[in-house]
Amino acid sequence: MAQILLTRHGETAWNALGKLQGHTDIALNETGRGQARALSAALGPSVVQVVTSDLRRARETGEIIAGALGLPPPVIDPELRERQYGVFEGLTRAECESQHPDAWRDWVAQVGAPPGGEPRAEAAARLGRALTRILATAAPAGGDIVVVSHGGVMRLWLMEVVGQAIPVIGNTATYVVGHDGARFHAQLRGGA
Repeated sequence: MAQILLTRHGETAWNALGKLQGHTDIALNETGRGQARALSAALGPSVVQVVTSDLRRARETGEIIAGALGLPPPVIDPELRERQYGVFEGLTRAECESQHPDAWRDWVAQVGAPPGGEPRAEAAARLGRALTRILATAAPAGGDIVVVSHGGVMRLWLMEVVGQAIPVIGNTATYVVGHDGARFHAQLRGGA
């Protein structure tokens, strides 16, 4: 049976600066490209397909992985996109707090999305739909499918799946995701 290796894209310049990216289309930096190459080397021959979000940082990570593993170019799925952060995009957390204090307070309390932002439940449901679709169309013979997405939306979805808080997801951190016919299960690859 196929399983998904759900990974966050490699580092970007905005990641290095602590800026929220959301739908802003930022490319990988050299560190991020190196992270994608290192992940490729760690994946092995069980990977049969790569699927990425349509944002450049995820696409480039997926292209590096697919190329290193001798696979076809990644399939692009827009539902794998990062959560839309609205007025927070391009800002650090400190800038969000100082420029939009009420919205930031609601964000931290997890009771609201920033103006122009995507609600938590909608973002998590969107990623869940994409992963369900990817597993449903996987070859019956199995093999792993690398899915390159984004830390914020991954974290929201994973918290729903495992039923507990998930720490901030680092660049190229990877979760092994499967489905037992009734529900998803997920575990940090190489973790507990």
